[in-house]
Amino acid sequence: MSFEMKGKIKKIFDQQDFPSGFYKRDFVITTEDQYPQDVKFTATKERTEQVTKYAEGDAVLVKFDIRGREYNGNFYVDLNAWRVDPGQGATPSSGAAPAVSNAPLPEVPPMAASGDDEDDLPF
Repeated sequence: MSFEMKGKIKKIFDQQDFPSGFYKRDFVITTEDQYPQDVKFTATKERTEQVTKYAEGDAVLVKFDIRGREYNGNFYVDLNAWRVDPGQGATPSSGAAPAVSNAPLPEVPPMAASGDDEDDLPF
């Protein structure tokens, strides 16, 4: 299950490299809700390159998954960012209305008069 959140980048942390070859980069966005929240996301491996395109203060749309795990009896939750898009040019979600074309409508010939003033409706 995936989620998305809009906001402005508040903080971008340095990339963390691990001996196993794994690497990640955390960043925080501030939501644009009535009550703004600071939300921390993690971009892993190749997805860290998406974060480097942005600076603090840039508006973004983050698409993410929620990951949970247990370690030594403690439970942790990560918001795993798998896509970061610009906030202004973000594509609408699948529930949005389709795009409207500005192309001119084709010419429609006028309906021919039948001569009868009655319509064929059964009611």
